[in-house]
Amino acid sequence: MKEQAFIEQLQNEQIVTAISVAEAKTSGEIRIFISRKETSDPLAAAQAEFTRLGMAKTVERNGVLIFVAPRSQKFAIIGDKAINERCGEHFWSEVAEDMTAHFKKSEFTEGIVSAIQKAGTLLAKHFPRRTDDRNELPDAVERD
Repeated sequence: MKEQAFIEQLQNEQIVTAISVAEAKTSGEIRIFISRKETSDPLAAAQAEFTRLGMAKTVERNGVLIFVAPRSQKFAIIGDKAINERCGEHFWSEVAEDMTAHFKKSEFTEGIVSAIQKAGTLLAKHFPRRTDDRNELPDAVERD
């Protein structure tokens, strides 16, 4: 995953639409973060961004961050406390495998959209949308 190719191919509108569609079925929150920095530990970097973006402040503690560092050719998917309590690690491994398969074929947007869809399905199962639900975090592709 070469950084320039990744950035040029990324279709932000498709990704934001996928977030909106996924979140329409759940009270969960999904964010995407693209880092231009070199990172040796994507999990630690994702956790730092998770905190910086205020994702641990959702009412139900059910946020998911998909963190991608194309320069390092690494990514991480992390969920907040309530997600980790209800969903197994196996699920995140499946999402990561799917993203990896897309990324190897230079299908960067498709990989992220697929991860959003899978995360949205899981969130809808464990955190269905309530009538009083509101979008707590922006539906956007964040960058540093």
